Amino acid sequence: MEYSAVLFREIQRSRQWWLYVVIFMTCIATAGVFGYIFVMQVVLNHQIGDHPMSNNALTLTAILVIGVDAIIVWLVLASNMVTEVRPDGLFIRYYPFHLKFRKIPIENALSIEVVTYNPIADYGGWGLRYGKNGRAYNPCGNRGVRITKDDGKHILIGSQKPEELLDAINYISH
Repeated sequence: MEYSAVLFREIQRSRQWWLYVVIFMTCIATAGVFGYIFVMQVVLNHQIGDHPMSNNALTLTAILVIGVDAIIVWLVLASNMVTEVRPDGLFIRYYPFHLKFRKIPIENALSIEVVTYNPIADYGGWGLRYGKNGRAYNPCGNRGVRITKDDGKHILIGSQKPEELLDAINYISH
């Protein structure tokens, strides 16, 4: 496979510290609750509640809950968005949700502009978003490049360097 030269490249990660705190506290709480119940019921043979789960069901549930916690932590810690502008187009990869780069159509754009936006009010938060304002790829921050397509729909690419991103897009568009 042949790769074209990259004119612009940006790698972004979520920088919402409060998100890490919430996830960490949730994982500690669920592991603590299930750990306590598991030790009380399985190790010390003291039934918890009026209708306790069987030891096998409790063990399986604890493994599943802690496994889901681990997957959520991994998703948050591993996620990053790579934006590339190449001579053949604008490409996004939002790992681990996109394993390959996806081409963002700019050929028939009515406008491409740097914008400041409110991630929560405009798109319901950060991340991969689909809403009334169109599609958004915004891992962090409140600035980016908005592409208005010929059908009136918008695509927002969050960026910490939106002016450089716009310059690179304009360079390949003309």
